Amino acid sequence: MRLKNFGFVIAGMFLLAACESTSTEDSASSGTGAQSGASSTSSAATGSSAGNRAAASAIRDGSPQDFVINVGDRVYFGLDKSSIRADQRPQLEKQAAWLKKFPATQISIEGHADERGTREYNLALGERRANSARDFLVALGVNPGRIKTVSFGKERPVALAHEEASWRQNRRSVSVVVDAGS
Repeated sequence: MRLKNFGFVIAGMFLLAACESTSTEDSASSGTGAQSGASSTSSAATGSSAGNRAAASAIRDGSPQDFVINVGDRVYFGLDKSSIRADQRPQLEKQAAWLKKFPATQISIEGHADERGTREYNLALGERRANSARDFLVALGVNPGRIKTVSFGKERPVALAHEEASWRQNRRSVSVVVDAGS
């Protein structure tokens, strides 16, 4: 059991090394990649920038990791909004291009909200956000049969502080590869 957990830790370190970014705020505003507890990963963590390139090259094209790291899985929304912001459209365009490149891939789009508001309101808002992202991808030519949606409302926050910077990160949709069509 310990050996299995150690493998997950090593795999996580490789993924973090490949997700090098300058700050969580940059990722939150650009909609790229997965958020993690570490907002900045330097090449010192792996010993060299060559380690980062090796980790990135170990990612198989068309895999869920390829999608998260090389395309970006998140789109962010305004307060009480479900319309796609102009600055988030390029993120969905990258997702659509990737999905067209891998036509057997199925995704699920998760809609999320910040902690404010009732559970019911946030579930409905999360559903509208997931559907907005889905509709945008469909308008770009992605087959709607490949996309499922689900709302988690405020139940799965990525940032736990009770302030605007955290709420901004939690107002999102996340596209998750559920079947890489292998």
